[in-house]
Amino acid sequence: MRVVVADDAALIREGLVRLLEEFGCEVVGTAGTGDELVRAVAGLRPDVSVVDVRMPPSFTDEGLRAAVEARREVPGAPVLILSQYVEVSYADDLLADARGAVGYLLKDRVVDVEEFLDGLRRVAAGGTVFDPQVVSQLMVRRRRDDPVASLTPREREVLALMAEGKSNQAIGRRLVVSDGAVEKHIRSIFAKLGLHADDGDHHRRVLAVLAFLRS
Repeated sequence: MRVVVADDAALIREGLVRLLEEFGCEVVGTAGTGDELVRAVAGLRPDVSVVDVRMPPSFTDEGLRAAVEARREVPGAPVLILSQYVEVSYADDLLADARGAVGYLLKDRVVDVEEFLDGLRRVAAGGTVFDPQVVSQLMVRRRRDDPVASLTPREREVLALMAEGKSNQAIGRRLVVSDGAVEKHIRSIFAKLGLHADDGDHHRRVLAVLAFLRS
């Protein structure tokens, strides 16, 4: 994978660069500010960008805003937010174009390198990977016209695990149900959200997760 790394802390930025290169990624650019990130994505067209939320000058949500701007410049550009903080103010904008290829993981909750790299690969491939804490805070903002309101509690559990990037087998293990039961729940979720078979299973999973996170 060709990767851009954006983090204002030089030590963390260079640590990520070395880690990614050690595991076979090509780091094609780095950024210490939001503007540098936008320029890097527009100019280098990486397979995925790893972005911290808090960057100069105010160290609030500049990284997240820059990720949104980068996806405007390069529609669908894959972005994985990797931060210590949950900041949902611009998360809706990241999810708004229904293209997928977005993720949001919390640094302290990534338990090993392979988990991080797996999330990075999923986002680069057009999927979605969201930390459960990010999902829960997004769901606090649920709208009255929630398109997910028709789902059963079990279907919402399945969809929440899909949002974390879990496979059908991993969902079955977490909920202690069979793979067939998981597939049945997912088919029901697709039907209730109006997602049709001709969209393809991967695309339907992405659209279902985006509907859930925007709801």
